[in-house]
Amino acid sequence: MSTHASALSAEVAALAAKLPLDRLRKAKEHGFSDTQIANIFSTEEAVVRQLRKQYGLDSVFKTVDTCAAEFDAKTPYHYSTYDLENESISSDRKKVIILGGGPNRIGQGIEFDYCCVQAVFALREAGYETIMVNCNPETVSTDYDIADKLYFEPLTFEDTIRIIEHEQPLGVIVSFGGQTPLKLSGRLHEAGVTILGTSPEGIDLAEDRKKFGALLDRLNIPHPEYGTAVCLEEAQAITRRIGYPVLVRPSYVLGGRAMKIIYSDDSLKEYVDQALFITEKYPLLVDRFLETAVEFDIDAIADESDCVISGIMQHVEAAGIHSGDSTSILPYHNISPEVIAKMKEYTRIMARNIKVVGLMNVQYAVQNNSVYVIEVNPRASRTVPFVGKATAIPVVKIATRVMLGEKLSDLRREFDLKDCDELGMKHMAIKEPVFPFSKFVKSGVYLGPEMRSTGEAMSLAEEFPEAFAKAYQAANMHLPLSGSVFISVNDQDKNHRILDIARSLYRMDFDLVATEGTYRFLKDNGIECKMVFKVGEEGRPNIFDIIKHGKINFVINTPRGEQALHDEEAIGAASVLSNVPFVTTIEAAEASVQAIDCIRHQEFGVKSLQEYASYRNTK
Repeated sequence: MSTHASALSAEVAALAAKLPLDRLRKAKEHGFSDTQIANIFSTEEAVVRQLRKQYGLDSVFKTVDTCAAEFDAKTPYHYSTYDLENESISSDRKKVIILGGGPNRIGQGIEFDYCCVQAVFALREAGYETIMVNCNPETVSTDYDIADKLYFEPLTFEDTIRIIEHEQPLGVIVSFGGQTPLKLSGRLHEAGVTILGTSPEGIDLAEDRKKFGALLDRLNIPHPEYGTAVCLEEAQAITRRIGYPVLVRPSYVLGGRAMKIIYSDDSLKEYVDQALFITEKYPLLVDRFLETAVEFDIDAIADESDCVISGIMQHVEAAGIHSGDSTSILPYHNISPEVIAKMKEYTRIMARNIKVVGLMNVQYAVQNNSVYVIEVNPRASRTVPFVGKATAIPVVKIATRVMLGEKLSDLRREFDLKDCDELGMKHMAIKEPVFPFSKFVKSGVYLGPEMRSTGEAMSLAEEFPEAFAKAYQAANMHLPLSGSVFISVNDQDKNHRILDIARSLYRMDFDLVATEGTYRFLKDNGIECKMVFKVGEEGRPNIFDIIKHGKINFVINTPRGEQALHDEEAIGAASVLSNVPFVTTIEAAEASVQAIDCIRHQEFGVKSLQEYASYRNTK
């Protein structure tokens, strides 16, 4: 017997002395999890689990009859409890378990549920019995007629491993439900469960910042300078080395939860003091923040010998805004082919070295035509449904078949697969986030690395301006066709681009209003505008007052630095309260001006998704 096993046996014996079978059974009947019991008795979950196994104490599954006993139910679903009779009968068919995304909230997109459901359809088509494990009643995956069998259970190791032991599947898919099931992959693998798709080692390599950073260094792939810290002193040492601003976040989070851009030691201390937990296992990640970069999302399908770039999405917003909150364009717009080629090359190299099998998502920052890797997720991302609909490629179906062992090279021929920039798309697709700011005015409206959107709209058109105008309308943001535009840009944005924007608005008969620095820049370049006070300046009315009183119809404000972000909050709050559309990057301003011009000059047509998809049949 190994030292570890004998130590575990000793702990189990010690716990058995305190917790006889009848007491443990009663605790389980009252809903205490192994983790809770371990916490009460100051031991490990594995010890409680081992004791339960020693006692022969396991949960059973009860059936919810969806036909209320009127006739034989074809679509019952199951839940676990501690009782005598098990009502779930395991079939002898070949089967696969899919772990869903668990509870949903802001920052945890329903897009993952789309992936789970599409995977169910693909598995069923391939002849497998499909078993879904999820616990959110508001998702499609928990509709009892979607999967062959549904277990309405929490996404914990204890509950998941019990279902796996009962059903004995060929394997388990963890990469379609986001971060929640991904965290379980290591423990399930250690318990002897077959994980379909990317291995737990590959998942850990991408998720563990130190391991991933070392991999990028070995592969000579650029990335922003970074460090990991378990206390304030370590975090400050990193910022002294790489400089402010930095992007800080806990490891293993979804939706950018608790991420923040930090500009000073005081703000860093405040962040660390408020952090829920920072440990050796879950350290704080500190990255150099590339404040003027453009971000890209790359989706790919890979196996051990091939990789298809299924989506290249360019963010309209500046770097640092969560991908779930960004306006994304597919195909990309006004980017050099060399940059695109470099991102595709890096994606293929990383897929091969992480040994990705199935889906992966890579986030890049491009600054001065230099490409930097921000992070890699060896799982489905929230962009997958958008990519699939925009390109008319069944991304999840193909990825599922790869995870079942089919070769991507064979699927290339079956589905006529190419990288998305080689497909010959004849239309533009834009993903526009929908925000709840009008309902939660005090929550602050400035976008950052923590996801804020509660939904998204998708628009399709043959030209970029029309697609962008439709995206705004779909997200219930109404661009003005006349009136006054407020402009305030940081020093770096005082260039020919803002001059072109201002001149276009002036030609369309908009009145221009600007704060002092921007006002002088526009006037010096021959553009008529009026000056207004900043939020923090002495003198009234300031821009907040003017927006609040309905005298501004569109806001262009590109903040940079901590104080500028503070001012932006006030301007953004006033805009939301007054239902005034606003943009916070030059890229978004350019796109908005093109969209306004488009709305003024043309009627929009309506086409079905199938009509846009017909480009696949015209080659």
